[in-house]
Amino acid sequence: MDLAALEIFRAVVEAGGITRAATRLHRVQSNVTTRIRQLEQSLGVELFLRDGKRLVLTPAGQTLLDYACRMLQLAEEARHAVLPARPHGRLRIASMESTAASRLPNVLATYHQAWPDVQLELVTCPTRQALDALARFEVDCAFVAEPVNEPALVCVPAFEEELVVIAREHHRPIHSSADLEIPTLLAFEPGCNYRARLEAWYSASDAAPRRVLELGSYHAIIACAAAGIGAAIVPRSVLALYRDLPKISQHSLGEAGRVRTMLAWHPAMAGAALGALVDALSEEKAGKAALPAAA
Repeated sequence: MDLAALEIFRAVVEAGGITRAATRLHRVQSNVTTRIRQLEQSLGVELFLRDGKRLVLTPAGQTLLDYACRMLQLAEEARHAVLPARPHGRLRIASMESTAASRLPNVLATYHQAWPDVQLELVTCPTRQALDALARFEVDCAFVAEPVNEPALVCVPAFEEELVVIAREHHRPIHSSADLEIPTLLAFEPGCNYRARLEAWYSASDAAPRRVLELGSYHAIIACAAAGIGAAIVPRSVLALYRDLPKISQHSLGEAGRVRTMLAWHPAMAGAALGALVDALSEEKAGKAALPAAA
């Protein structure tokens, strides 16, 4: 007994006969007749009394009709739940801390206003850990720094970032790691894309940092840079969040500091809620592109 057979059975009852049911279902009459007989055989009971051209439900047929209507209704509800017309349910997002702090507040606020039936969940972690969470299907999507060398994932550009080197306020100009007064790097734990870029920048001068001080937040990293403990690479957008920025110097990396934040997800996790987030990012970028340039 399958849903298609139940659908044919219900149509015969509602249409009042095989011929009209076949027309409604766009099937040939013989096919409908065969499916009804197969259903009766599988259940071991007669569903209709045949009185000439008339079909009258037997008590067993009436009982099955009640169940068939409920099962078909549940199947329809399940279909809409899996492929909803409107985004709803839970959307689990992983993000780098810098993106969560500087880029996502406006995007997620706008998203929540448009789609209040979606339960948003946000966790911050370095790029590598976010990609691992995607692989384990612990999150639905992740904001990570490029490059993303994961062929199984779908990736779309989300934000453009400029990374800068920060150090104490009156530090001399920094063009390479050889210019650092104190060869200590301030960074997040391994797995952070920006840390990897900082280490690669340092290695470009054929030297390795004497010390990496691992910290858990940009507040701590910026505070230690201001105190002269070491240097770090941070997105300029994070520095722009401060109303009272600690006294630090900022040093451009030029093109080496340009990096895109990507929104990545596994195709199996795609759905209406995630699609709405992709649309929200596109609208955010389109809105910023439409702003007039500063005089």
